[in-house]
Amino acid sequence: MWTVVYMAQSKEIATKLQDLLTKEGILVKLSPISKNRDNNDTYYEVLVPESEVEEAHSVIIEGF
Repeated sequence: MWTVVYMAQSKEIATKLQDLLTKEGILVKLSPISKNRDNNDTYYEVLVPESEVEEAHSVIIEGF
């Protein structure tokens, strides 16, 4: 099961976070949650497998 570990306010932030987590070997999915005409106003859920939530939180706290 996938679990939300971060709510990003833009695709740029979500992508940076995805890159950071991926470099640490964590699987990541991005899911848009509000659809506006301007992609910069769309919020994104950053999801990781349930088994990697604690590691993902540690990476986010240390590196983001």
